[in-house]
Amino acid sequence: MTNASEEVVATAAVPEEAPAVPWPAVSTVMVGMFMAILDSFIVVVAGPAIQADLGASVGQLQWVLAGYQLSYAVFMITGGRLADLYGRKRVFIMGTAVFTLASVVCALAQNPGTLIAARIVQGLGAALMVPQVFVVITLVVSEKSRHRVFGVLGMVIGMATISGQLVGGLLIGADLFGSDWRAVFWVNVPIGIATILFAMKHVPESRAAGGRRLDVPGVVVLSAALLLLTFPLIQGREEGWPWWTWACFVASAAAFGLFIALERMIDKRGGDPLMKLALFSQRSFSLGIVLVLAVYALLTSYYLALSIAMQEGLGMSALGSGLVYTPAAVTFFVFSMIAGRIVPKYGRRVLEVGSVVLAIGYLATAVVLLSGPRLTPLLVIPTLMVQSVGGGLLITPLLNTVLSRVAPETVGMASGALSTAQQIGGALGVAVIGAVFFNSFDPAADGRVEAAGNAFAMSSLTTFLIAVLAAVLVFLLPKQARTSK
Repeated sequence: MTNASEEVVATAAVPEEAPAVPWPAVSTVMVGMFMAILDSFIVVVAGPAIQADLGASVGQLQWVLAGYQLSYAVFMITGGRLADLYGRKRVFIMGTAVFTLASVVCALAQNPGTLIAARIVQGLGAALMVPQVFVVITLVVSEKSRHRVFGVLGMVIGMATISGQLVGGLLIGADLFGSDWRAVFWVNVPIGIATILFAMKHVPESRAAGGRRLDVPGVVVLSAALLLLTFPLIQGREEGWPWWTWACFVASAAAFGLFIALERMIDKRGGDPLMKLALFSQRSFSLGIVLVLAVYALLTSYYLALSIAMQEGLGMSALGSGLVYTPAAVTFFVFSMIAGRIVPKYGRRVLEVGSVVLAIGYLATAVVLLSGPRLTPLLVIPTLMVQSVGGGLLITPLLNTVLSRVAPETVGMASGALSTAQQIGGALGVAVIGAVFFNSFDPAADGRVEAAGNAFAMSSLTTFLIAVLAAVLVFLLPKQARTSK
């Protein structure tokens, strides 16, 4: 079995006793992570402008959002494995280049079809970038400093998640050079180019010594399983959950079963499987995967519901609805920094407190809206800030808490699986919370403001139930992280 000392690294990893953090390398890969996650959310606020400019149908607009998530989720684990075999730095740079070029095509698109195709390619680029972030941090940062760096990474992930619509609103509102919605894609270009240049200079190359070749059958079967799962989750609500969506779910379960059997056979024969299934025998990782699914189901769907409520219900502009998030974003940033400082001392208890406060924030929003007042930004901003207190304490240390219990030789696979869980969780949350929101949103009967308030209240109540599940999973996590020998 491969161990941590067998990693082939062109630039030596920081020794365990060395506290210094190579911030140029770490910051570079974090920028890639920020761009990838931001683009899952920044387009949400641009939706109405895209629809008006390109004449996109509702279904086409949905695929502008969903095409990115679909390819991102389907190819994440494969992206991690390709990097193990051919070099993390090389694949990270390749992914950033694909992402940046696809952003240019998105910004220049003159019809919905071109935009959708470019978004799918953009998601592929993200799938090549993101898994390398966790591995690079694990390799170049000493174990003593790793909790601090993962705390910063958690803050980057959280800020990208909750600030996407704010950034999108600001860019569209500024209308730089008359670019309107296209600015949300143009902004990726200079950042992407700078990230490539910095990665070439600062990020060390590394690959897994035990890797021999890509498990192509595993890639094909797993990609089919993930596609059969995520496609109906994304498209099902829009189509009214026809029979084929349920057939896809059944076929997905069968494909996952085939993948498990295939990987076991390859591993037993001494081959090089795409995913070592022994990883899932670790209780902390299995619970962590479900926890990440639940948490990211909350985030994606909830902010999408709020954006629709602000724009469709209250008639706010993209910039105005984006500014509603500003107090919550600031609160999240502050408590993310606090979490990074106190997790080394208090450990899992920080996540426990965060999960409980997050659930209380969702419940408070539902109670306030159901008690009678009409929906206004000032009504929900305080409860959004409560949610951000909990989110900062939970989301920031979450991935490090799960990965710290994983052996170094499997951290690449584990990070790919966790990143996939983030995207599947987002798609699942949009399917569930989206169904709740739109089934409760009846402006013809109630008026737009009342309908939006009621729909957002029901969405908050449903999100609260998912948050309770996440809190239970946090309390079930092992208290002690894996210790190095």
